[in-house]
Amino acid sequence: MRVSPPASPVPPPGTTTASGRFLAVAVPTKPLWLVPPRVVLQRRAARTLLMHALRATSRIFLLIVADIAAFLMVRAALNVVQTSQKLEPLDAATRWAVPPLGSAGGWQMGGALVVGLLIAGAYRSGDDWRSLRRVFSGVLLAVGLVLWRDLWLRGLAPVVVHYFTAVGGLGAAVMVNRFVLDRLVARLIRIPAFHSPAERVMLVGSPDDPASQRVHKRLAHFGVLEVVGWVSPTVPELPSDGPGKVLGSVDDLWNVLQHNAVDTVVLCGFVDDVQMKLLMEAVVSAGVRLLAVSRYDRLGWVRPSPISYRSLPFMELTVPSLRAQQMWVKRGVDLVCAGLGLLAISPLLSLIAIAIKLDSRGPVFFAQERVGQGGRIFRMMKFRTMRVGADAEKAKLAHLNTSGDARLFKIPNDPRVTRVGAFLRKWSLDELPQLINVLRGEMSLVGPRPFFESDLVNYREHHFGRLGALPGITGLWQVSGRSSITDFEDVVRLDCEYIHRWSLWLDLEILLRTLPAVLRRTGAY
Repeated sequence: MRVSPPASPVPPPGTTTASGRFLAVAVPTKPLWLVPPRVVLQRRAARTLLMHALRATSRIFLLIVADIAAFLMVRAALNVVQTSQKLEPLDAATRWAVPPLGSAGGWQMGGALVVGLLIAGAYRSGDDWRSLRRVFSGVLLAVGLVLWRDLWLRGLAPVVVHYFTAVGGLGAAVMVNRFVLDRLVARLIRIPAFHSPAERVMLVGSPDDPASQRVHKRLAHFGVLEVVGWVSPTVPELPSDGPGKVLGSVDDLWNVLQHNAVDTVVLCGFVDDVQMKLLMEAVVSAGVRLLAVSRYDRLGWVRPSPISYRSLPFMELTVPSLRAQQMWVKRGVDLVCAGLGLLAISPLLSLIAIAIKLDSRGPVFFAQERVGQGGRIFRMMKFRTMRVGADAEKAKLAHLNTSGDARLFKIPNDPRVTRVGAFLRKWSLDELPQLINVLRGEMSLVGPRPFFESDLVNYREHHFGRLGALPGITGLWQVSGRSSITDFEDVVRLDCEYIHRWSLWLDLEILLRTLPAVLRRTGAY
């Protein structure tokens, strides 16, 4: 059931209740319901992840432009050396050492340069794209690819000379262009009228700690990372403004992230295991990156990877779901599989629709409001398996609920189910129209199972973690027993485990396990 508006004044958005768990907000055209800060952050996560992806795409695009410009500069210089009459006095030996335009200076070198730098990792984030080692490794590979054929046609000596000449010229030009680009972007970001692409960074640590101050100064020096404030590991008793602005404590992290637009959290010191788990859950829900000065790998679902900013080493702590690229890949797989699936089973869908119409009066499809990612409400499609008006009878049959939990309402031999409906439920065929929800972007092939909006009233804070991903037609809960799992905490655990462990291989594994689970019909009623 939904909560009616209380008689007492309603706290404004951004205010927590006495329990400290929920934010009261008014949903347009709907009664008041209580939304925790975690769900507010989940709704914002997609945009945050998109901004990370756009920054990465912009960086790669600008670097490729700068590298092609470096190649054109070197090519123009070669052309001057080869054709200028003012350089006629150069002796034959000097001209012999200059690579000809047809090989090292040819257009094939431009493509090879981009490929070589890409393989060498010179387009990665952090300091990798500024790395002298990575740039020259990419140039060495690119020139080698182009001159490999000449080695057999022109002999070893001239090719070796041209190889090192080209590597030196191209490598220097690429590094100079990237240095200029770096300084140009840093200056543009400081212009107030320029829409800054700088990552907004929140530091976790004490502003008075010398080690934390070093991290702050290093990140703020170049202006590419904008520091918005600090979060203290303990209850803050520090200034609330200025360079040492303290936004709150780690225990109040959900509200701090909700009221401050943050792209990246930097952990400057150590926190205990409880705070680390809270920190990781918060950044995962918000789509925010987490960088740690020290290595943290005590959480089994966290993947640490080294990264550096301005020669300052960090460990980036992430989970598979915290990547915009993975979200796009998952969405692409959903679109392709759902589209092809609907085409392949269209004859079966037609037969089911005819059977439903012949069996009982009423519509073929049944649309029901469910809660999706970030608490958003959508209408989930199913084949109708019950008689018309079955929802109105739910309260009368509550005593038959085998789980004893209204959030897991399941009745064996439900008297409301029609004859065709019983067959469809037995083989899970009533779920097939949800492929339409997948095409709409409301669901995924694999994910947490969507529940009713009324269930949110009885959710405890950790239950909202299962709203951090698109709901799925199938998932860990379904392949682990479906209705035979009657403890809601087990359902939440399985859904959160899926979110933390997500990978395309895990999706494939669940999809492959779904068919045997359907054939076994365990918990299907």
